[in-house]
Amino acid sequence: MKKEISIRQVQYDAEEVFRIGGFYCSEAIVSSIRKNIDPNMPEALIASASGFPIGVGRSQCMCGAISGAVIALGYFFGRNEKGSDNEKCMSLAHELQESFRDNHRGTLCCHIHVKGMDLSSGEHKKQCVAFTGEMARKTAELIAREFKLKLIHDDVEVR
Repeated sequence: MKKEISIRQVQYDAEEVFRIGGFYCSEAIVSSIRKNIDPNMPEALIASASGFPIGVGRSQCMCGAISGAVIALGYFFGRNEKGSDNEKCMSLAHELQESFRDNHRGTLCCHIHVKGMDLSSGEHKKQCVAFTGEMARKTAELIAREFKLKLIHDDVEVR
């Protein structure tokens, strides 16, 4: 795990890889967290996020950006042993989703956020890219806070 990170770079990388069509929201978040925080994270974790875009397999249920962020949190704070304490991961996942709810109509529901939008439109993609960046940023902030990682000032130019 890197000892210092740029929150802005995490956000930018997640947004950019989604914007250019490399990955969808959930995959983009895991990919950016891997690249910018823990390059030793298995690439397979990105693949595990592949079923979550467009609200879990296009069902338009929970926003895929939330799903990707929770997958990343699970990697760092989840449990591997039955019966072990899971409170840290659950608490951080709750904090993450509450942040999204507070900023977006009080819901995680993709269907509500895309209501009336043509899913092939620029408006839809712009919104989802923004949600992806926001959740990548929030996830990185939580990871940095919990591991006491040094934050590179956000005024640095993103690469």
